[in-house]
Amino acid sequence: MDKFDKTRDRALDLLGEIGDGLRKNVPGKAVQWVETGAALGALRAGSKVAGRFVRRNPVLVGVAVAGAGLLWLVARSRARQQAAIEGQSARIRTFHQRESEQDEYGA
Repeated sequence: MDKFDKTRDRALDLLGEIGDGLRKNVPGKAVQWVETGAALGALRAGSKVAGRFVRRNPVLVGVAVAGAGLLWLVARSRARQQAAIEGQSARIRTFHQRESEQDEYGA
């Protein structure tokens, strides 16, 4: 088995060297196209998996969306409370003060 391990390690080293040589000799645009193609392939595969998951578990997806909305509401209300505590709140007008009810002196 010792010879087999050495052969396998040597093959992996050679493959690594070949990959490094290709990266150095291939123009930058070609490497960019390969990386973009790999990213698009991963995105496509991920969307297929997500689509299958949604078709098989629609209730679970609905609960997850509702939970995300609830977390968003809690975060928004907490941010408003924090702003009020720090003195950054906006002026609140009362209902009985309206511009149409002012007299000519502004009172």
